[in-house]
Amino acid sequence: MRKLAIMVTLVTLVTACDNSEVGDVSLGLLTTKDIKLNTLVDPIVTGVTCHVASIEANLDFSDPSDSSIACRQTGEITPEMITSIDDSKSGEIIFTKSKSVFFKNMKIRRIYDKESQTLMYVSYSTKETSGSFKHSLSTVPLWGTEAFNTSTSP
Repeated sequence: MRKLAIMVTLVTLVTACDNSEVGDVSLGLLTTKDIKLNTLVDPIVTGVTCHVASIEANLDFSDPSDSSIACRQTGEITPEMITSIDDSKSGEIIFTKSKSVFFKNMKIRRIYDKESQTLMYVSYSTKETSGSFKHSLSTVPLWGTEAFNTSTSP
């Protein structure tokens, strides 16, 4: 029982140290689950900000896998930024957050669709839940940015 209390305390401390939290919605008095709203600025394409909503269960060993993501252009997006990103079909992970003491993570991956000149951001769980890998998608078109059209040049 003592080990359980120590683990719960550690998990609570780790999740409480998240400085990107911008909102917290309680799901009621009789639950320990809250909807946490976090902000994330893309580390390479700094003109993109994503907001992620996910459920955190402070006294559980595992948070629910559901999450939602919305990304928008909030600053300049330059051709240099676009040439600096991984443009493979699998893109690159730009954020990871532990959702369980049992190795479940929520990840956010950026994928660049060259044909439509759009950045795609997908939030997903690394563990199957109820027969499904939970995920959410948001897109940021380059239309109207300095990077539009120049990002497809040879």
